[in-house]
Amino acid sequence: MPMKVMNVKKTLELGVFTGYSLLTTALALLLMAKYITAIDVDKEAYEVGLPFIQKAGVEHKINSCQSDAFTVLNDFITKGEEEGSFDFAFVDADKDSYMEYHKQLMKLVKVGEIIAYDNTLWFGTVAEPEENVQEFAWKGIKYLLELNSFLAADDRVESAVVSIGDGLTLCTRLC
Repeated sequence: MPMKVMNVKKTLELGVFTGYSLLTTALALLLMAKYITAIDVDKEAYEVGLPFIQKAGVEHKINSCQSDAFTVLNDFITKGEEEGSFDFAFVDADKDSYMEYHKQLMKLVKVGEIIAYDNTLWFGTVAEPEENVQEFAWKGIKYLLELNSFLAADDRVESAVVSIGDGLTLCTRLC
């Protein structure tokens, strides 16, 4: 992400895994950036990438939360201090929760800023007829098709699907 161009200072990342996208975001943030709140239930996976984050000298930019994302996001919303305070959110967590994350992120991400959803093309299966979809892809395809349709019709965001990797949907919050 071109964080320097976007003047991003405060971000959320839901679903960190080994921290590749987290490291990329941390490296791209401006020097004056506050921090990245990185949320994942699996601390062990995050620790795999931690030496690379440390070697890059960006660990101080990361507030790592071992938790389910709903707990942290609900706390932010309930306390009211974080509403509309994030410049960017990257979502790569449990696909069946993307719709619920979207509801919460619309309260937390500033108007005019971006929410990015990873894996929205789901191995290309979102464009395949049902009979061509392999069994391993069934779990996520239903949720991603729902999300893609919802975002295309949601007049609160302007969205674009980028066909890199496994698909990335970028949503600019309009209101």
